[in-house]
Amino acid sequence: GVFGVTAALELANRGWDTTLIDPGPPHPLAASTDISKMIRADYGTDELYIDLMEACFPGWRTWNDRWGQALFREDGFLVLAGGAMEPGSYEHISSGALLARHHPLQRLGTDVIRSRFPAWAGPPDLEGYFNPLGGWAASGPVVGRLLESARDTGVTVVEQHARRLLTDGSAVTGVLGDGDEVFTGDVTVVAAGAWTPMIVPELNELITTTGHPIMHFRPDDIGAFTPPSFPPWAADIATTGWYGFPAIDGVVKVANHGPGVPIGAGEDRRVDDRWEDAFRTFLADWIPSLSTAEIVYTRLCLYTDTRDGDFLIDHHPTLDNLVLSTGGSGHGFKFAPMLGALAADAVEERRNRFSDRFAWRSPPVARTEAARGTEVPGDGG
Repeated sequence: GVFGVTAALELANRGWDTTLIDPGPPHPLAASTDISKMIRADYGTDELYIDLMEACFPGWRTWNDRWGQALFREDGFLVLAGGAMEPGSYEHISSGALLARHHPLQRLGTDVIRSRFPAWAGPPDLEGYFNPLGGWAASGPVVGRLLESARDTGVTVVEQHARRLLTDGSAVTGVLGDGDEVFTGDVTVVAAGAWTPMIVPELNELITTTGHPIMHFRPDDIGAFTPPSFPPWAADIATTGWYGFPAIDGVVKVANHGPGVPIGAGEDRRVDDRWEDAFRTFLADWIPSLSTAEIVYTRLCLYTDTRDGDFLIDHHPTLDNLVLSTGGSGHGFKFAPMLGALAADAVEERRNRFSDRFAWRSPPVARTEAARGTEVPGDGG
């Protein structure tokens, strides 16, 4: 996934002799292996993630130039409220925070939305904003190109599972792979997404793995679902969790970013049949022309949720030579251009302005990640 490959690539660029152990790669069940992920800086008043995303935009553009392929599509981000954009709402707070940082947001009234984005219905008093600074990334192909870059930089890629950690007293010396093959190193970085608590069991107190439904619809009129009239979007997301993308390879991806359902990394990832009614009901109210479209693919995307929604990128507090880079909590991929540097800084014990938020911590009181309508699972509510 993206946490692991970016860490390996950055460490190799810094001169480390690096081995990446992954059963893919990229593994088809990795959360990163998908057709698209949202790229947005819209985080309410959470200045840290806005800072981090602003640092990532140049990296995304650099990758496009380097690869000669626009895997990051800067189509903007359409944010729709559940009606009028009231003070105190996620949409109002996010727009205010970004305008204060000179983002070129465009406030949208009902008439403008109806004319500029004609696929949308929604409530009669619908309001929102359009942020040109945003878009989506072709996430699976991005991971593939990063793997190519890692190999070109000298990373040894081993297509195996990391079964368990190897220790000598309080020191981690490496991992045990398939067929009891031993891989040793001065530092071990565990960036295994939903599988991380299986390798580091004490993380079960901080991390919960949850599944979130995705459905791909094939519309009759593909042109109606392409930018600029149909950019990446969120619809009353802090309340309902609905978001999605323009047509990609003939399908429109619609997803729900909410509390999810607890699930083990190795469990069956079938989307419950009851979700189809929920998706079609939402579409009938908001995007009517998509509500009867054929569903061509469903996927249960796994989130590695920390209780506070913040990433975990730090040394283990009691096991020497072990670093964790995990806890994406359903919003990590967009930060790919910086994730490797954050992990490498942790390996080299270099502090940065994000270190405190992403440090190892005891299970805290759950809070709400911006744009996620319900508290992160595990809070008992």
